Amino acid sequence: MDRRTLGDGLVVSALGLGCMSVSGAYGPKLSQDECNGLLRGAFERGITFFDTAEIYGPFIGEEMVGEALAPIRGQVTIATKFGFRTGGKVEPGRPIQGFDSRPEHIREVCDASLARLGTDCIDLLYQHRVDPDVPIEDVAGTVRDLIAEGKVRHFGMSEAPADLIRRAHAVQPVAAVQSEYSLWTREVEDTVLPTLRELGIGLVPYSPLGRGFLTGQVKPGELARDDWRSNMPRFKGEAAEHNFRLVEALQALAGRKGVTAAQLALAWVLRQGNDIVPIPGTRRLERLEENIAAASIELSDADLAEIEQAMPAREVQGGRYA
Repeated sequence: MDRRTLGDGLVVSALGLGCMSVSGAYGPKLSQDECNGLLRGAFERGITFFDTAEIYGPFIGEEMVGEALAPIRGQVTIATKFGFRTGGKVEPGRPIQGFDSRPEHIREVCDASLARLGTDCIDLLYQHRVDPDVPIEDVAGTVRDLIAEGKVRHFGMSEAPADLIRRAHAVQPVAAVQSEYSLWTREVEDTVLPTLRELGIGLVPYSPLGRGFLTGQVKPGELARDDWRSNMPRFKGEAAEHNFRLVEALQALAGRKGVTAAQLALAWVLRQGNDIVPIPGTRRLERLEENIAAASIELSDADLAEIEQAMPAREVQGGRYA
């Protein structure tokens, strides 16, 4: 697989793997053996960039990823995240109770993540969400100190606005910003992506397949009641019915080109720039292979125009979150 360079000299595979689902976000959590097979299978197929977070599980996601990647640790890049309050004590099962990017909490989370991942350095440490009560300069300064101490290699932010990215970058270079970005979620194009390109920061799109909706496999009204996507406005009721008609147009176009809708949607994200590294998640090797094949699809400008005509972002109904 090709390599791409994010900011601050961070080189990763052109496609990464989002690991939220291994700890149970989209169904039962995988067994450790299943997780090992998935992540090591991804590495064997060229993926070297793996994304997790302390709140996945919570906490067990990092443990599972750390164990799975232990035999190949020196050959992969692991990203994890801080930024939520879990009751003041880091232990499995504690519910998220708000934001927390206080410097002392960042240090606590960093040390706990290092232990769970079984590594001596986190390759990319993101602020998972902006904490409105902590100046971003304090956050960036704390990560800068962790980098100086050898506990972290690169600093990232997630779902951050352009002005805060600029302020953080002035304190500690930001290697990557992780934001939702796909054919049906395009907000980062307004101010965030231009700012990243001005500053030389990479974009890491999560949910590049619209949490599965753009694959055509998630049909309106078929999500289980305990599936957290069922509470998202664009997955519900008339909005879901309308949005699925757009996906059907995408599927028809994909069929004419001899690929799947998922591959076409992912190829579109990859085509938006060599400074973009999407991290689709999956629980199955066959879906992983389908995603990886998208990295080999070449799209012309005419192809891009056809895709956007089939799936115009302005016509998507419903918000991302309840």
